[in-house]
Amino acid sequence: MKLDEAKQKFVHSWGVLGSNWGINKTMAQIHALLLVSEKPLSTEEVMEYLQISRGNANMNLRGLIDWGIVTKEIKIGERKDFFKADKDIWEVARRITEERSKREVEPVIKILNEVKNVEEESEEAKEFKETIEKLESFTSNLDGLVKKFVKSDEHWFYKTVIKLMK
Repeated sequence: MKLDEAKQKFVHSWGVLGSNWGINKTMAQIHALLLVSEKPLSTEEVMEYLQISRGNANMNLRGLIDWGIVTKEIKIGERKDFFKADKDIWEVARRITEERSKREVEPVIKILNEVKNVEEESEEAKEFKETIEKLESFTSNLDGLVKKFVKSDEHWFYKTVIKLMK
């Protein structure tokens, strides 16, 4: 397989996988393209490679910057902005995990804290409270695990996973 063919296959496949992970296909494809590019790319280069509109490219590049996995670079003498992906996969995984926790786990914890104080004493209310307490316990443990992962270094994490698997 030639390099260009391999890059195209990777970018396309990463887009499909990204949509399975809950991000849009184009955002995942842009991330993949920047990940395997040897140099930062301009918006125009991203648009041309992926055959997407300027608005689509700009919106998704901004999203990747917000996630903290792509940065904007300015080249002296160029009016265009250039973009590059963080190639430290461990750091990318930590940032994505942290951002997903903010968007998905923390709102669940907030809602569970709001609804757990039911004043009624009926059997149905008792069952509701028990279910919420179990969900709260699970979510809090998950949040703690996520926070440890985000703060950990690569070696500590792998050693811990290996210990758990034994």
